[in-house]
Amino acid sequence: MVDAPTLSAVRRSVDELDTPAQIAAVVGALSLAAAFIAFIVAPTYVAFPLVVFVAVVVYGWVTYQAETARALSLLTTIFTVIILGLITAYLFIQSIPVVRKMGLDIVTSTVWSTSANRYGLLTMMWGTFVTTIIATLVSAPLGIAGAIFISELASDMVREVTKPAIELLAGIPSIVYGFIGFMVLNPYMSNELLLPTGGSLFLVGIMIGFMALPTVVSVAEDSLTAVPNSMKQGSVGLGATDWQTTKSVTFPAAISGISAAVILGVGRAVGETMAATVILGNVTRLPDPLKDVFGNTITLTSAIASQSGVAVGRQLQLSALFAAGVILFVIVLTLSLISQAIERRMTQKLGGEQ
Repeated sequence: MVDAPTLSAVRRSVDELDTPAQIAAVVGALSLAAAFIAFIVAPTYVAFPLVVFVAVVVYGWVTYQAETARALSLLTTIFTVIILGLITAYLFIQSIPVVRKMGLDIVTSTVWSTSANRYGLLTMMWGTFVTTIIATLVSAPLGIAGAIFISELASDMVREVTKPAIELLAGIPSIVYGFIGFMVLNPYMSNELLLPTGGSLFLVGIMIGFMALPTVVSVAEDSLTAVPNSMKQGSVGLGATDWQTTKSVTFPAAISGISAAVILGVGRAVGETMAATVILGNVTRLPDPLKDVFGNTITLTSAIASQSGVAVGRQLQLSALFAAGVILFVIVLTLSLISQAIERRMTQKLGGEQ
């Protein structure tokens, strides 16, 4: 959000400008508003106001660079909030038809039938829950251990090689992980474990956990590195060993960042699409028994990816997929709020406020 001090600073900057600059600022704001309206009402006419806006920005950058940079920063912040708000509103609006028809059954029913025109999301929610738990059990301990090794235990040469290599793994497309899981691990598990169907929640969770691993390692390692050296040196000076310092000083001091790293990893696991879509059979029924992690079912993201094409022209089914998106949105928002709460709590604790 745009805070009051930022608005006051922009207002003072505008008041300090001379008349030509103030006119240019007004023209730029009006042209940007006109471009936004034209984009919604008549997209063919959006080019002219955009050209005027670009011309005003170039003029302002040449003559009043600091004020122009401040104004552009404010505009980008405002537009980011507006765009996110529009996306959120559109997501919720599109899910209204299926909510009206299904009511609470949309999150308590396992029926997904185009013939009966009933779409329950419980199966997808269960698949997402199980794969996320498995992925977290993989990425969290391995990621934290890797971050501690890179930050506290590894030599400089090993750190310079290992950290970029781990971060490079984050750049591998998710479809590649999914394809490896489908072509290599899936046949192996089917043959060795004698699974009745190809694909399983367990395999998806393992693959997504490895996909989230670079994120957890990178963010957690940055948090551990950010702990002041004075705290570590003080611990060593009191007679603690390096491991005792890491365990009792560095790790607790960086726990908020480490928690954020794990939550970011969980967020990636929740929102992962292609790996789950490729590996799973996308069967719209719960595993039998329910605790069978080697069962083959579907997740919220893979349901959206695999059924969005066939849902065209079927308003209720398309609305159900938007409802799945709403559930994902709520989950990620909840994770973000939890992360912020943990960070505030640890800041208060480490700061001695309570």
